[in-house]
Amino acid sequence: MAQSSAFTCLRVLTGLVLTVTWGPLAAKADPSSASVAVDFAHEVRPILSRHCFACHGPDPAHRKAGFRIDIKEGAFATLDEGKGAIVPGKPEASEVFARITHADVDERMPPKETGKALSTSEVQTLRRWIAEGAPWSGHWSFEPIKRPSPPHPVNPELIRNPIDNFVQASARSVGLTPAPQAAPAVLLRRLSLDLVGLLPAQSDVDDFVAHPSDANYRRYVDRYLNSAAYGERWARVWLDLARYADTKGFEKDQVRTIWRYRDWLISALNQDMPFDRFSTEQLAGDLLPNATQDQILATAFHRNTMTNDEGGTDDEEFRVAAVKDRVDVTMQVWMGLTAGCAKCHDHKYDPITQVDYYRLFAFFNQTQDADRWDDAPLAAMPTNPQRAQLAKLQADELSLKRKLVAQAKQTPDFLAWRTRLRRTLSRDYAATAAAGLLRPIVRGSWHRTGPYARKGERAFDVAFEPQNAPFDPKRVFDGGQTRWNERAAWKDGAEVRFGDDRAEVVWYAGRTFEVSSRRRVAFSVRTGVALAVWIDGVLQPRTDPVAFEFDGEWLPGVHSIVLKLADNDAKETFVFDWRADDVGTEPVQVAARLLAPQQDGTDESDVAARFFSVFDPEGSDERRPDVPFVNARATLQKLRRIRAEREAADAAVARIPILKDLTAPARRKTFLHARGDFLSPGAEVQPGTPSAFFPSRGEGNRLTLARWLFDPRNPLTARVAVNRMWAQMFGRGLVETEEDFGAQGTPASHPMLLDWLASEFVRQRWSPKALCRTIVLSHTYRQASEASRQGIERDRYNVWLTRGPRFRMEGEMVRDNALLVAGLLSPKIGGPSVMPMQPEGIWRSVYSGVKWETSPGEDRHRRSLYTFVKRTSPYPSMTTFDAPSREVCTIRRFRSNTPLQALVTLNDPVFTEAAQGLARCMLTLNLGVSQRVAQGFEWTTARAPLPDELNTLVALFRRRLAYFRKHQKEAASAATQPLGALPPGEDAAELAAYTVVGSVLLNLDEFLTKG
Repeated sequence: MAQSSAFTCLRVLTGLVLTVTWGPLAAKADPSSASVAVDFAHEVRPILSRHCFACHGPDPAHRKAGFRIDIKEGAFATLDEGKGAIVPGKPEASEVFARITHADVDERMPPKETGKALSTSEVQTLRRWIAEGAPWSGHWSFEPIKRPSPPHPVNPELIRNPIDNFVQASARSVGLTPAPQAAPAVLLRRLSLDLVGLLPAQSDVDDFVAHPSDANYRRYVDRYLNSAAYGERWARVWLDLARYADTKGFEKDQVRTIWRYRDWLISALNQDMPFDRFSTEQLAGDLLPNATQDQILATAFHRNTMTNDEGGTDDEEFRVAAVKDRVDVTMQVWMGLTAGCAKCHDHKYDPITQVDYYRLFAFFNQTQDADRWDDAPLAAMPTNPQRAQLAKLQADELSLKRKLVAQAKQTPDFLAWRTRLRRTLSRDYAATAAAGLLRPIVRGSWHRTGPYARKGERAFDVAFEPQNAPFDPKRVFDGGQTRWNERAAWKDGAEVRFGDDRAEVVWYAGRTFEVSSRRRVAFSVRTGVALAVWIDGVLQPRTDPVAFEFDGEWLPGVHSIVLKLADNDAKETFVFDWRADDVGTEPVQVAARLLAPQQDGTDESDVAARFFSVFDPEGSDERRPDVPFVNARATLQKLRRIRAEREAADAAVARIPILKDLTAPARRKTFLHARGDFLSPGAEVQPGTPSAFFPSRGEGNRLTLARWLFDPRNPLTARVAVNRMWAQMFGRGLVETEEDFGAQGTPASHPMLLDWLASEFVRQRWSPKALCRTIVLSHTYRQASEASRQGIERDRYNVWLTRGPRFRMEGEMVRDNALLVAGLLSPKIGGPSVMPMQPEGIWRSVYSGVKWETSPGEDRHRRSLYTFVKRTSPYPSMTTFDAPSREVCTIRRFRSNTPLQALVTLNDPVFTEAAQGLARCMLTLNLGVSQRVAQGFEWTTARAPLPDELNTLVALFRRRLAYFRKHQKEAASAATQPLGALPPGEDAAELAAYTVVGSVLLNLDEFLTKG
């Protein structure tokens, strides 16, 4: 309560409160003014879209009376009764105008049952438009991008680049003028937050305040753009778009390893990878010629789709759902269109038919992933340090192999022995082949028996009859009541379902393998449930409770395997992968190496190792004391150690879900889904782009689509991209509906500026950093954010950009900067997701087997984009600050203003710890109380406190210090929980009092607000 009271007091005394939320687009110039012509694209079409397109738009299935008003031909058509729908220059003669103004509510359009009604101003706008001749144009965002010339400047002293020409011309048209440049400290703080997501160092603020020149500002722009933190700040935006999470979603929400995609994002952004390449690699990196490992890794963008591991679900249903999600996300992220509306019928507002939708679907329908529990296909994606480590180990291993071969060749009798062995093995191979002993292993069909259960006991712990002997398909159990039933449809390498949703029972699966000669065999079993494995009746030891791998040698004869699988209402499936049919006997393998050794001698290393083991004077019957084996033995030991290290290093590499297309024989056909139902296929469709736009070129694959997105004729990709970057910096896009550039979206507030930025982005070779630099160098960006009364009355939401941006930081920035000013933020970049502190009891995961355990050391203080994201239980403090759960793509976040946010910043353990860290930073200063508090204020706000502000904070400190002196137990807790023990020699009461001050500073609106 004391913290809360102090915070309230400080707010009242200093006036630091500013609440910002965005509302509707501000009004344009007075539409009744006869001097201003009605703009069809930005004033008329939105009215028609809101009120008319649902019944008289693109969707023929829902079109009323056969009348269409979304295209010029329909809007100006002559109706059956001979009247014109819209008669240019004659509102009263136009049937459309007559119907929207009809005196009879039952005849008036739109019908009253739709709940829609045109306002008086909308009716007047339509009337003026018709009276002016009803000029028609296509939807503004579908028109080609044409680079406009910047308007003539009115205030040349406030023009820093063409952005300012466009903005100031628009502002002048509504009677507004630009604000002066922001104070140096405010401007540098804004710049640092926008470019790297972190507050500037105090030394940077001091330097820029002392030298606020344009050249010094540009120096900071370049420095922040080249900072490694730049990639982290902008990767956060793409993680929302990619719906990145560390779990798969749905009911089970099992863990997924995909963090290497986040590393790729950060690296690509820091390298300033051109946006066209950046996008193409995410959509189709695997299809590029000679695709690199990083290009394949980039395709994990579309493997962030959710998969459903719940028992009884249909894999194909959720595979199809994932493909549809990829279509929807691709079109929204790069085209700003709500294509998903066309899943079930033609889009009601935009020119995307249902056929168009499934032609887009066909681009993504050939990927190998199929809602598998193991997230296959996966690819090993080592980090740079892992790559270096593996390369060194592989080089060391190769060097040792060559050394071993060289040592063997220098040893007496080796060449003669190898010749004899080659002759013997070749003869043995021929004899073995002649005897027909090299036949492939005969794999019998799978059989199943069950379910088995015993009342009062856990079924998996009970030894039922099928596990008591090697598998025999003719064997019966329970006195002849139960038998093995063949499952011929179960295929190796495919996910097969063994259960039927009966809880707390077990099933057995078994099969035989007939081996004609000694063979080395390898196979694996993967499932999502408890598993036990018997080979030839012997229970196999293993460390993984839901997986098993075998790699060994079988002698001639019949071998068997039995699986015991728990059916716990989970996903009752398993996958059996066989990798042995083409593996020959050891003599054949050795003979092959001897007959065709590689030039570098590496394939002979096994032969050399065999030679030294056969003639080892310490372990062989064929003792040769005259042969020097000591050096070779040392080489062998080192080779085995290096090989073990390499295998361990390889096992530590993350296997990441990636996109990979099916090969020709397995490729799927694509059909239209009637009413969006994948079980109701319609006509077959081929890959293609929406018919209202230009056609795609080349093969029908994802690479075709990616190239289509960046075709110079595409009117949307560049507009959508620059609008997204603008929105991140100004809190609102030039098109407010970032997710919808279609008929239902808001028109651009500055259409000429948007097109200039889009054309400039292309001219800059799609360089995000160059675009970013252009924006932050403008006077529009550098303006002071203070709003005058007139400015608020005439442009409450700063649509006309006559003052600088000012709005609450996103949740990740709030947390990161609290840790930063507390001296706790870790600078570590990349790596697996971490688990920082969160309130107790938030995450209780039934299925995943993973619980929230606070990461040790600096990992608990990593930047927020590294926080583990569990879709069904996202990190609570960030969701309170409007971060999404990442179940779906989030194009823009909506900023809310709720009391819960204050409860987080006052009470969440991370912010409590940050307040303690800030207190310790203040306490380390060899200064008095006022100077320490003033410095803490400056660290959090980038400015010195006013006298009243400082007095209020110092008074708060003294009150809390007196209280804590009397309550030492509370003081110790307030100063150390959860950060840790007191620094040596520090007083708990004093540190606790500074902690209260630190908490107040971290709760100031000036700290939480960007601007």
